[in-house]
Amino acid sequence: MDDIFKSINLLGSIKQKIAPVYLGVDIGTTSIKIAEVGQGENLPQLMNYCILEDKGSLLRANTAIQTSSLKLFENEVARLLKVAVEQMKPMTTEALASLPVFSAFTTILTFPEMSKKDLEKAISFGIKQYIPMPVPEVVIDWMKVGEYRDEKGFLLQQILLISVPQEQVKKYQRIFSEAGLRLAALEIESLSLLRALVGNDPTPTFIIDIGSRSTAIVITEGGTIRFSGQSDFGGASITQAVSSGLNINPLRAEELKRERGVGGTGPNYELSTIMMPFLDAIISEVKRVEANYKSQVPNSKKIERAVVSGGGANLAGLEKYFESSLGIPTVKAAPLSKFEYPAAVEPLAKELNSFLSVSLGLALREFT
Repeated sequence: MDDIFKSINLLGSIKQKIAPVYLGVDIGTTSIKIAEVGQGENLPQLMNYCILEDKGSLLRANTAIQTSSLKLFENEVARLLKVAVEQMKPMTTEALASLPVFSAFTTILTFPEMSKKDLEKAISFGIKQYIPMPVPEVVIDWMKVGEYRDEKGFLLQQILLISVPQEQVKKYQRIFSEAGLRLAALEIESLSLLRALVGNDPTPTFIIDIGSRSTAIVITEGGTIRFSGQSDFGGASITQAVSSGLNINPLRAEELKRERGVGGTGPNYELSTIMMPFLDAIISEVKRVEANYKSQVPNSKKIERAVVSGGGANLAGLEKYFESSLGIPTVKAAPLSKFEYPAAVEPLAKELNSFLSVSLGLALREFT
C-alpha cells in the first residue's frame, strides 16, 4: 500500500494534565483522518491532526481498507492506525471513532406520544420487524427526531432507530486496542457531521459527504438527523474517469481534478464533461433520498440548503454545480469555524475543513 502521510503537531508541548484531550478518528474507505482536540481559551482547540491516505487506491481501483459490503480489513486498518499514532505522538490515548453510514442500518419509526419508559418497551417489543439481523447480533440505539399530528389530531412521535452489527463494533475495539488507543465512544458518522457542520441550526439541510468510494447523504432539520442515504459514487470514481478519459496517470488525474474543477470552459471543458456524469449520479441520489424522506416523514419541511464535505468535495466549482442542480444554496463545509487553531493552519483551512469534518465532529461531542 502506498501511504501518503500528512500531519502537524501544533501544540506538542502542552500536557494532558492541563485539560482533557481527545482524538477524533475517522476511518474511511481509503484513508484515516485524526483530529486531536483540547479546550482552548474560548472554543475547542485543534492541537494536532493527521491525514493518512492510501494513494494506491487511485492506481488500483479494488484497493480499500473497508467497503460498503461491511468488510473491514482489520489487520491493515490496525497497522495504518498504529502508523498514524506513532507519527502524531498525541498527548492522549482517548479516542472517539465514527462508523460509516453503510455500517449501520437506520430507519424512521412512528409511535403515539408516550413516556420514555413506555417508548423503550414499545421499541423493544417490536424491534425484530425493523432490523435486518437477529437482535442478539446487533447494537441498537434510538433517538426522537420529530413529532407531528395526524389527520385525526393525534400527536405522533418520530424515532430514528440505529442498529450496528456486534461484530463490527468488536472489530473497532480490537483495532484501537492494537494501536494502543482506548476506544471511548463509537458513533455513526452522520451524527459527527451534524455536530460539526450544522449544530443546533434549525434550517432543513442536506449534508453531502463525498468520500473516496461512496457519498453519505444526510437530511437534518431542527438540529437533528431526520433521514440518511448513500451513493456508491465518490471521489475515486471521478478520478478514474478523468484518468481514462484523458489517458493520464490516476495521480495526475487527481491533481488536475482538484485544480481545474467542474464547470470549466475552453481547454477545461473536456475535463468538466468527463466529471459531470458522476456528479449528476450523486445529485440524482440526493434527490432520491429527498423523495424517500418526504414519503416517509409526513409534514417534512422543504430542504433549504446543502453543505458539501469530504475529501471528494475539494473540487473547484463543486458547490456552484450542486447549487444549480439542486436549486438551493450550497456551501463547502467549514467545521474549523467552531474551533481555535494557530495562524499557521489558516492557509490549509480550506482543504482541512472538508477532510476533517467527521474527525472534528467526533471531538466536538466532548466539548458541547
